[in-house]
Amino acid sequence: MNKFLVMACCLVLAGCGGSDSSDSADNNIAECGRNDINSQLYCKLHADYLWYNELKTGVDPLAFSTPAAYLSRVLADRDRYSFVITEQQYQDRYINAVFFGFGFATQRTDNNTALQVLYVFDAGSAAQRGLRRADKIMEIDGISVAEWLARLDAGTATNDDIYGPNEEGVVRNFVWRKPDSSQQQADFVKGTVSTNTVMHRSVSQVAEKKVGYLVFNTFIELSETELEQAFSYFAQQNIDELVLDVRYNGGGLIRVANQLSSHIALPRLQGKTFVKYRYNDKNTSKNSTVTFALGAGRTNLNLPRVFVLTTAGSCSSSELVINALSPFIDVVQIGETTCGKPVGQMPDRVAGYRLFAINFQTVNALDFGDYFDGLMPNCQVNATVAGDWGVSNDPLYAEALAYINNSNCSGVAVSSQSVQQQPAQLRVQPQWLRYNEQ
Repeated sequence: MNKFLVMACCLVLAGCGGSDSSDSADNNIAECGRNDINSQLYCKLHADYLWYNELKTGVDPLAFSTPAAYLSRVLADRDRYSFVITEQQYQDRYINAVFFGFGFATQRTDNNTALQVLYVFDAGSAAQRGLRRADKIMEIDGISVAEWLARLDAGTATNDDIYGPNEEGVVRNFVWRKPDSSQQQADFVKGTVSTNTVMHRSVSQVAEKKVGYLVFNTFIELSETELEQAFSYFAQQNIDELVLDVRYNGGGLIRVANQLSSHIALPRLQGKTFVKYRYNDKNTSKNSTVTFALGAGRTNLNLPRVFVLTTAGSCSSSELVINALSPFIDVVQIGETTCGKPVGQMPDRVAGYRLFAINFQTVNALDFGDYFDGLMPNCQVNATVAGDWGVSNDPLYAEALAYINNSNCSGVAVSSQSVQQQPAQLRVQPQWLRYNEQ
């Protein structure tokens, strides 16, 4: 089994590797005899794509100027996840865990008059100058955010106008408001930002229990070390419960999902099935079963229960952790329904690009994997940004602590039996646009 299997939905994912088809007839299709990049992509799709028999036919590869444009026309209608990027983009974000910017992510708020900060990378200029989760950016370079967003929507301004070009040393002045209504101002400087995947870890006392809280943002190679450090800390603190926050985690490496799951519940999971891979009918020889294993990690907590905080931004490998653990330990899901991606990719290098096409479906030890409409929470709570990580009035985190205290969903939560499922196509966020990272 290729160790770089990926389940990912959006910008923050990782993986590498390749695949090949056992069906030599694929080499006879017209596109496989051409050298242009779009034809090569189609040839690869016809061999390995999970829904290859739903690919559009009669689409001229030479009629599209970019691989992304071509891919969007030929993929199966059901596919919300496959995409293609340049090799350089792949290496920068998914292997080296870096991107260029100030180091924060936002979403629009207050009727498009402010940008609310969702998370801040530790190594970025924004964090070093005091920006934190839940702050609201009100002004950029002397112009109100309301004005900037109005111009952006009207097409009279671009992101480069707002934040400056992607060049080392570009400076923008930011004015933001803290949750306590105080105001701060600073110059942020653009540069290469190393992205930490563990956003927060802490331990709190709830009744007579020590509760660990882990905010985890993406499954990439860097995560192996960061997860080991986090769980070593939890082991030293001798925690009784764990709250795993994956509300913004769009997925990544499956082997890291295995490591995370094993950190939580080994040795009680020893030798048990973590995931089963199911490929298309040309590649059934690749079908396989993988057991729980620590991978790069060493610390395991042997917990009988875990609380997982989710939103529609929780996708892919985040969902896989929930689905894989559910047959063996008590998984209490709190928040919103997940995105619905029980499928994954083995990213292929095609010329100067990486093709992230859906290659396989995953199922758990009970052969369950049909959650294309998402995994529904046990306790439904709407996610809002109340403050920095770990504040007591964060709705999702507060619900987890209340459940630990009372052994049930609180009065403000909606039980899973009464939740009306929202169509998956309305919940999933577009690739590359899930959050506004700068």
